[in-house]
Amino acid sequence: MSMSSAAVPHRDETVVAEPAWAWALVFAGFPAIGAGLGWGAVAAAGWVADLPFAPFGFLFEWLDDAPQPATAVAGAALGALVGLVFAVIGWEERLTVTVSREGVTLRRGRSSRTIPRSDVAGAFVDGKLLVLVDRAGAEPARETSDLSADALRDAFEQQGYRWHADGDPYAADFGRWVPGMPGLPPAADALLQARGKALEKKDKDDVAALRGELAKHGVVVRDEGKRQFWRLARRADGSPGPSA
Repeated sequence: MSMSSAAVPHRDETVVAEPAWAWALVFAGFPAIGAGLGWGAVAAAGWVADLPFAPFGFLFEWLDDAPQPATAVAGAALGALVGLVFAVIGWEERLTVTVSREGVTLRRGRSSRTIPRSDVAGAFVDGKLLVLVDRAGAEPARETSDLSADALRDAFEQQGYRWHADGDPYAADFGRWVPGMPGLPPAADALLQARGKALEKKDKDDVAALRGELAKHGVVVRDEGKRQFWRLARRADGSPGPSA
């Protein structure tokens, strides 16, 4: 879900978040849309049941024979509830970024973590991702975000951080991972294999946890669909990546 966002400076920090009015529209609009779809499904039940090879035809026949308007009202109420659930899920998954001279706090729903200033050499957006990098090229954070890239840039620059407007300064270091390839630290290949399976299953928690395990071995990973690309936090000769 994409919303406008802005960098809002306070005394010692700048906050980037989706505006309250947009979430008010979500919590009003999603249940309303759901209610309309629920009512419409009941109203169209007879027409759908008469279609050849209609999916779940027996269910639409039952809806068509059910007493009205009580069934339509129940369908609208159920649709509104489903819409509300989707709104709550979106609310819990929203990202708020607070940038200060001391560090960067990433808050998603009721959980948050702070990356100290010493661990943030720069930041950039990679599609729908906000990425923080340290001086060795490791990524202390790679978070999905619908926040405006311009608002994020303003927040980091206002607080004196480097913003990589051209994207990932280490992009050229990535190579596609295939099982058994040389150059990986011990255990990293097995972790990437496990992470590939998690990507296939769309297990977001396991994908994120295995990214963290790879980071302990100095391996940075990014995804293109279900394909994994990797690089080491430092170049092969041991020198740091692009300076911040």
